[in-house]
Amino acid sequence: MIKKIFFIFFLFFFNITFAEENIMILKLKDGDVTIELFPDVAPKHVDRIKKLASEKKYDGVVFHRVIDGFMAQTGDVQFGNSNLEKFDLRRAGTGGSEYPDLKAEFSDIPHERGTLSMARSMDPNSANSQFFICFKSAPHLDRQYTVFGKVVKGMEFVDLIKRGQGSNGEVDKPDKIISLSLK
Repeated sequence: MIKKIFFIFFLFFFNITFAEENIMILKLKDGDVTIELFPDVAPKHVDRIKKLASEKKYDGVVFHRVIDGFMAQTGDVQFGNSNLEKFDLRRAGTGGSEYPDLKAEFSDIPHERGTLSMARSMDPNSANSQFFICFKSAPHLDRQYTVFGKVVKGMEFVDLIKRGQGSNGEVDKPDKIISLSLK
Protein backbone atom coordinates (compact mmCIF):
# COMPACT_ATOMS: atom_id res chain seq x y z
CA MET A 1 0.00 0.00 0.00
CA ILE A 2 2.81 2.42 0.89
CA LYS A 3 4.52 1.67 -2.43
CA LYS A 4 1.28 2.49 -4.26
CA ILE A 5 0.87 5.79 -2.41
CA PHE A 6 4.52 6.69 -3.05
CA PHE A 7 4.12 5.84 -6.74
CA ILE A 8 0.99 8.01 -7.06
CA PHE A 9 2.75 10.86 -5.24
CA PHE A 10 5.79 10.48 -7.51
CA LEU A 11 3.65 10.57 -10.66
CA PHE A 12 1.74 13.60 -9.38
CA PHE A 13 4.95 15.45 -8.50
CA PHE A 14 6.62 14.49 -11.79
CA ASN A 15 3.63 15.76 -13.81
CA ILE A 16 3.68 19.12 -12.02
CA THR A 17 7.41 19.48 -12.65
CA PHE A 18 7.06 18.42 -16.27
CA ALA A 19 4.11 20.75 -16.82
CA GLU A 20 6.00 23.76 -15.43
CA GLU A 21 8.80 23.11 -17.93
CA ASN A 22 6.27 23.97 -20.62
CA ILE A 23 4.82 27.12 -19.09
CA MET A 24 6.12 30.52 -20.15
CA ILE A 25 5.42 33.98 -18.81
CA LEU A 26 5.08 36.78 -21.36
CA LYS A 27 5.44 40.14 -19.60
CA LEU A 28 3.58 42.96 -21.33
CA LYS A 29 3.11 46.58 -20.27
CA ASP A 30 -0.37 45.84 -18.91
CA GLY A 31 0.31 42.50 -17.19
CA ASP A 32 1.64 38.97 -17.34
CA VAL A 33 0.41 36.37 -19.80
CA THR A 34 0.76 32.66 -18.98
CA ILE A 35 1.40 30.43 -21.99
CA GLU A 36 1.23 26.65 -22.15
CA LEU A 37 3.60 25.18 -24.72
CA PHE A 38 2.80 22.04 -26.75
CA PRO A 39 6.05 20.02 -27.00
CA ASP A 40 4.17 16.86 -28.02
CA VAL A 41 2.64 18.68 -30.99
CA ALA A 42 5.52 20.90 -32.18
CA PRO A 43 8.73 19.78 -30.41
CA LYS A 44 11.23 21.63 -32.62
CA HIS A 45 9.24 24.88 -32.52
CA VAL A 46 8.83 24.69 -28.74
CA ASP A 47 12.57 24.02 -28.38
CA ARG A 48 13.33 27.08 -30.52
CA ILE A 49 11.02 29.37 -28.52
CA LYS A 50 12.52 28.10 -25.25
CA LYS A 51 16.07 28.54 -26.56
CA LEU A 52 15.52 32.11 -27.74
CA ALA A 53 13.65 32.98 -24.54
CA SER A 54 16.44 31.55 -22.36
CA GLU A 55 18.92 33.67 -24.35
CA LYS A 56 16.70 36.73 -23.63
CA LYS A 57 16.36 37.33 -27.40
CA TYR A 58 12.65 38.20 -27.13
CA ASP A 59 13.08 40.82 -24.40
CA GLY A 60 12.34 44.20 -26.02
CA VAL A 61 10.96 42.80 -29.29
CA VAL A 62 8.05 44.84 -30.68
CA PHE A 63 4.64 43.69 -31.88
CA HIS A 64 5.28 44.97 -35.41
CA ARG A 65 2.04 43.72 -36.99
CA VAL A 66 -1.25 43.78 -35.09
CA ILE A 67 -4.57 43.38 -36.87
CA ASP A 68 -7.72 44.00 -34.84
CA GLY A 69 -9.95 40.92 -34.69
CA PHE A 70 -7.16 38.71 -36.08
CA MET A 71 -3.74 38.54 -34.41
CA ALA A 72 -0.68 40.23 -32.88
CA GLN A 73 2.67 39.31 -34.46
CA THR A 74 6.09 39.64 -32.83
CA GLY A 75 9.35 37.74 -32.50
CA ASP A 76 11.70 39.38 -35.03
CA VAL A 77 14.81 39.10 -32.85
CA GLN A 78 17.00 40.45 -35.66
CA PHE A 79 15.40 43.80 -36.53
CA GLY A 80 12.49 44.06 -34.08
CA ASN A 81 14.38 44.22 -30.78
CA SER A 82 14.01 47.79 -29.50
CA ASN A 83 16.84 47.19 -27.00
CA LEU A 84 19.44 46.66 -29.72
CA GLU A 85 21.38 49.14 -31.84
CA LYS A 86 20.27 47.42 -35.07
CA PHE A 87 16.57 47.92 -34.22
CA ASP A 88 14.79 49.08 -37.36
CA LEU A 89 10.99 49.30 -37.18
CA ARG A 90 10.78 49.55 -41.00
CA ARG A 91 12.50 46.14 -41.26
CA ALA A 92 10.77 44.53 -38.26
CA GLY A 93 9.01 41.43 -39.51
CA THR A 94 11.66 40.60 -42.11
CA GLY A 95 14.25 39.04 -39.82
CA GLY A 96 14.77 35.99 -37.68
CA SER A 97 17.40 34.45 -35.45
CA GLU A 98 20.87 33.15 -36.24
CA TYR A 99 19.46 29.62 -36.18
CA PRO A 100 18.23 27.76 -39.27
CA ASP A 101 14.58 27.84 -40.30
CA LEU A 102 12.36 25.07 -38.98
CA LYS A 103 10.46 22.37 -40.84
CA ALA A 104 6.71 22.72 -40.46
CA GLU A 105 5.03 20.78 -37.65
CA PHE A 106 1.41 21.23 -38.71
CA SER A 107 -1.29 19.65 -36.55
CA ASP A 108 -5.05 19.50 -36.15
CA ILE A 109 -5.03 22.01 -33.29
CA PRO A 110 -7.27 24.88 -34.42
CA HIS A 111 -6.26 28.53 -34.46
CA GLU A 112 -8.59 29.79 -31.73
CA ARG A 113 -8.53 32.81 -29.45
CA GLY A 114 -5.25 32.68 -27.54
CA THR A 115 -3.47 30.26 -29.88
CA LEU A 116 0.26 30.87 -30.44
CA SER A 117 1.52 29.94 -33.88
CA MET A 118 4.72 30.48 -35.84
CA ALA A 119 4.87 33.13 -38.53
CA ARG A 120 6.50 32.15 -41.81
CA SER A 121 6.92 33.21 -45.43
CA MET A 122 5.20 31.46 -48.34
CA ASP A 123 7.54 28.50 -47.72
CA PRO A 124 5.90 26.26 -45.09
CA ASN A 125 9.38 25.37 -43.78
CA SER A 126 10.51 28.95 -43.12
CA ALA A 127 9.44 29.56 -39.50
CA ASN A 128 12.33 30.84 -37.39
CA SER A 129 11.67 33.16 -34.43
CA GLN A 130 8.51 35.14 -35.24
CA PHE A 131 5.15 34.14 -33.86
CA PHE A 132 1.63 35.47 -33.46
CA ILE A 133 -1.18 35.27 -30.94
CA CYS A 134 -4.74 34.98 -32.27
CA PHE A 135 -7.35 37.45 -30.98
CA LYS A 136 -10.16 35.34 -32.47
CA SER A 137 -10.66 32.03 -34.21
CA ALA A 138 -8.82 31.92 -37.57
CA PRO A 139 -9.72 28.57 -39.19
CA HIS A 140 -8.17 29.59 -42.52
CA LEU A 141 -4.77 29.17 -40.79
CA ASP A 142 -5.44 25.63 -39.57
CA ARG A 143 -2.91 23.04 -40.82
CA GLN A 144 -1.08 25.89 -42.63
CA TYR A 145 0.92 27.27 -39.67
CA THR A 146 2.59 25.50 -36.75
CA VAL A 147 0.64 25.88 -33.50
CA PHE A 148 3.03 25.59 -30.54
CA GLY A 149 1.11 26.95 -27.55
CA LYS A 150 -1.90 28.71 -26.07
CA VAL A 151 -2.57 31.54 -23.64
CA VAL A 152 -4.04 30.02 -20.47
CA LYS A 153 -4.14 33.19 -18.37
CA GLY A 154 -3.89 36.91 -19.12
CA MET A 155 -5.53 37.10 -22.55
CA GLU A 156 -7.05 40.40 -21.42
CA PHE A 157 -3.50 41.85 -21.52
CA VAL A 158 -2.94 40.54 -25.06
CA ASP A 159 -6.19 42.29 -26.01
CA LEU A 160 -4.61 45.61 -24.96
CA ILE A 161 -1.67 45.39 -27.39
CA LYS A 162 -1.66 48.48 -29.63
CA ARG A 163 -3.31 47.82 -32.99
CA GLY A 164 -1.80 48.68 -36.34
CA GLN A 165 -3.22 50.61 -39.25
CA GLY A 166 -4.36 49.37 -42.64
CA SER A 167 -4.86 45.84 -43.89
CA ASN A 168 -1.28 44.78 -43.07
CA GLY A 169 -1.52 46.01 -39.47
CA GLU A 170 1.82 47.83 -39.33
CA VAL A 171 2.16 49.53 -35.96
CA ASP A 172 3.56 53.02 -35.35
CA LYS A 173 5.19 53.22 -31.88
CA PRO A 174 4.41 49.57 -31.14
CA ASP A 175 4.08 47.80 -27.81
CA LYS A 176 6.83 45.34 -26.99
CA ILE A 177 7.62 42.19 -25.09
CA ILE A 178 9.11 43.23 -21.75
CA SER A 179 10.29 39.65 -21.21
CA LEU A 180 9.51 36.09 -22.21
CA SER A 181 10.75 33.39 -19.87
CA LEU A 182 10.08 29.90 -18.62
CA LYS A 183 8.14 29.73 -15.38
